[in-house]
Amino acid sequence: MPTHTEAAVLTGHGAPLELRELPLPADPEPGAALVRLTCTTLCGTDVHLWTGHMSLPGMLPMVLGHEMVGEVVATGSGTTDALGREIRAGDRIGWSESTCGKCHGCTILREPVACERRGYGFLQRADRFPYATGGLARHCYVTPGAAKLLLPDDVEDTWASMSGCAGKTVLRAVARSGGIRPNATVLVQGAGALGVFATAVARLCGAGVVITVGGPAGRLEVAGRFGATATVPVGSTPEERIERVRELTGGRGADHVFDFAGGPTIGEEAVAFAAQRGTIAVVGSTGPVPAPVPLGTVMGKELTIVGSLNGDIADYHRAIGFFRAFAGRMPWNELFSPPVGLAGASAAVESMARLGELKAVIDPRLP
Repeated sequence: MPTHTEAAVLTGHGAPLELRELPLPADPEPGAALVRLTCTTLCGTDVHLWTGHMSLPGMLPMVLGHEMVGEVVATGSGTTDALGREIRAGDRIGWSESTCGKCHGCTILREPVACERRGYGFLQRADRFPYATGGLARHCYVTPGAAKLLLPDDVEDTWASMSGCAGKTVLRAVARSGGIRPNATVLVQGAGALGVFATAVARLCGAGVVITVGGPAGRLEVAGRFGATATVPVGSTPEERIERVRELTGGRGADHVFDFAGGPTIGEEAVAFAAQRGTIAVVGSTGPVPAPVPLGTVMGKELTIVGSLNGDIADYHRAIGFFRAFAGRMPWNELFSPPVGLAGASAAVESMARLGELKAVIDPRLP
């Protein structure tokens, strides 16, 4: 049993990550697991936390990373996955956020994402027990309340890791929108990892037209390889983007609009992009800054607008199944950069912040 682990620790927003030794619990609690990480994929949330655009009082120091996969080193008594299967040393697992199981969200709404004490690894300070719960570490402590999942061998580490946030977030948004009808017109706002994955999901769900709005140009090219039938660059003005979408949809608009981008004009554009009786899923518009939405148009078009927050263990399970079912249908590995070790984690976060790569990959086993 290791007593300490090396981790890349965020000590100041925008500052280089510091490699530190963090203590590990001597014995995992009942229901907990100690995992040797084999893959961590970075998410847009990690970038927002690093830059300080997303910040909570007293959150630093912390270990970034909440999309990860690893091999179990040790477990506490009674540790099982979400389906009741015993977890043993040597098993390969992924996991979703911890939930309390007792609050209004958990018991009355029966929605894990509404848990009042929902715990992400990045909400744990690195100088307090249990210290290492984030993905930028050699070992990770998976708390008793985290929903764990034994992983099938035919799903690659990067795919399984991405399923832990980006994958499940997209699939939940599609479900919250009522699903995508065959031959529907879908518009995706954003060409990051979420937007590109959503583009692929829409196409694989049977959408006839898939329009991806975003940038830079290289990402739109990737979106084309993941099923976009047309792309619209964000370098144009909102009015030009709206007019271009009208042209691409014969003036009717999109049956489904998915916001995976955020931004001050996203709401107005989403409403303009949507067809009569269309649906809009708000996923990427986070933060307290208000964004204008033309409610008169929402009423006139009879639009359905839903919010969709991340995902839970059910969405994670579906994401794993999605990659298994469609393993050969899209060039999934194009989403991921070549893996680097913990020493390269700081540069990887900075690169994602300037849109240099879609999905950085950290393999803590590398030097």
